Amino acid sequence: QVQLVESGGGLVQAGGSLRLSCAASGRAFSTYDMAWYRQAPGKQRELVAGITRGGSTNYASSVKGRFTISRDNSKDTVYLQMNMLKPEDTAKYCCAAGSAVLGHYIYWGQGTQVTVSQ
Repeated sequence: QVQLVESGGGLVQAGGSLRLSCAASGRAFSTYDMAWYRQAPGKQRELVAGITRGGSTNYASSVKGRFTISRDNSKDTVYLQMNMLKPEDTAKYCCAAGSAVLGHYIYWGQGTQVTVSQ
């Protein structure tokens, strides 16, 4: 069992930056692929960024070049650095742990709200 707790969300103006953190506890963090998802009101949940246990990363086209996912296995934490934020980035961001194969993530955090104003 893995427990995930996100932090770092908030209100920011367009063009600003935020850094989200997801702290994991429980079984070996380093053995899991990790990902950030987001869901805006009335929209489907979408994958924002993923990082494998080996450190390979992938990004949604809408955030590529602006967001960076990273992990620190010594701290059991995954990060999402978000720069040049846009109002359309407004959503609840959740981290997930599991396997990147077919997006089979089995552990989820409660999420943190990110709101980007004009």
